[in-house]
Amino acid sequence: MRTKTVPSRWIFRDKLRLDVGPYLSGAVETRVRLEELSVRKDRLSDLTVGGDEGIYHAGREGRVWVNDPKHGVPFMGSTDILKADLSSLKLISAKQVGQNPKFTVRAGWTLITRSGTIGRMAYARPDMDGLACSEHVMRVVPDSAKVPSGYLYAYLHSKFGLPLVISGTYGAIIQHIEPHHIANLPVPRLGKALEQQVHGLIEQAARARADASKYLSMAVKQLQQAAGVRQLPTRSGPTPFGVQIVCSSKLQERFDAFYHSRYRQTAIDELDANSHCRVGDLASSVAEPNRFKRTKVQDSTAALRFFGTAALMWNTPVPSYFVPKRQRYLDQYIVSRRTLLVPRSGQLSGVIGRVTMPYGAIIGGAVSEDAIRIHCPDENTAGFLFVALRSEVGLRQLKASAFGSSIPHLDVRQIAAVLVPDVGESKRQELGRIGVRVGELRDRAIALEKEAKSLVETAIEQAS
Repeated sequence: MRTKTVPSRWIFRDKLRLDVGPYLSGAVETRVRLEELSVRKDRLSDLTVGGDEGIYHAGREGRVWVNDPKHGVPFMGSTDILKADLSSLKLISAKQVGQNPKFTVRAGWTLITRSGTIGRMAYARPDMDGLACSEHVMRVVPDSAKVPSGYLYAYLHSKFGLPLVISGTYGAIIQHIEPHHIANLPVPRLGKALEQQVHGLIEQAARARADASKYLSMAVKQLQQAAGVRQLPTRSGPTPFGVQIVCSSKLQERFDAFYHSRYRQTAIDELDANSHCRVGDLASSVAEPNRFKRTKVQDSTAALRFFGTAALMWNTPVPSYFVPKRQRYLDQYIVSRRTLLVPRSGQLSGVIGRVTMPYGAIIGGAVSEDAIRIHCPDENTAGFLFVALRSEVGLRQLKASAFGSSIPHLDVRQIAAVLVPDVGESKRQELGRIGVRVGELRDRAIALEKEAKSLVETAIEQAS
């Protein structure tokens, strides 16, 4: 439980607002501090295209989902805007998006979650341009003639802007904010030179994230070409309907229909027709850590970052909490770039089976036992397996190998048995280096964005 003493003048100043959120979050203190700054401050809506009209969301309406990319547009939900990889998005009807242009987002906009977990933000990067987005995400459309888009995002996402954004939250159970709650938010103007510098850093970060996705897609295509494997269509649903006749001898180990479906068998057929090997043949080991009771601590300087599986997919992974560095079994939880992580449980439409290579704060941190480890002898082998298992033939095997009805699971034997193309040592090293490059670009993006926010925060502190 947190407690805080605030002056009564703050309560009267805020029109007798008595909910504790703005006071505990520091929003009131931040607003007072910004008012005392000698620099010019503009209203947020004065810096957006069309004024108040430049802060909006798509509005509520039923969604029409499609399977064919020719008739659909990739659709981002409120958690998807945080993802490093957007290749698994569902498709919403292109006709519906055309009828409601507010669905569409453009590069350079600031995206803010407005319900549930309030105030999560993303800078719309090049690979988000033209995608559709949920009504649970606000769009802040900057007027480039008035403010650099990267600077506006860096300020809103800083320790000064974020408390003000979430201070407009209302609702007891499911919380919300609306565009008019942030329209009057003050934006300090810190000089053209600094704002352009911050903008440049945020743009570089956005390009690095988009480039990482391009490199991954390119590596998958090169792998398929080298292995003679066809590009299989990406499925928007986790369990596509199908009818399949299965030989009784194949039912000795597994009797569940999805495992024997065409969804998985098509991937196996592609690999059987070409040279292949198992994940376990290339990895040093495939392991699941022992479980242990976590002792959570507040002092992050003397503790280890601990991540859940959802954070593994984010642009900037954030730890769930911190644990003491000296705990039994903890060494098994610490990961490096040579350790691939496979979420082992969850819904088939979610992260289960979606392999990731650690980046950002995950490297050197601890990750939940809900992620099975593929330990590799070197980074290039890890990079190659990352590419192979993120391809459609790899993903289909992992998804279809999950067992259980309510919450499906994977285990180490199933992952070790997954088939991957055997393209020879030279090509494997080449593709592995591309896979490693994906992680390095994501590292760079995190560092650039952190530098940009630090410049903004330091300038405001010095101005006061």
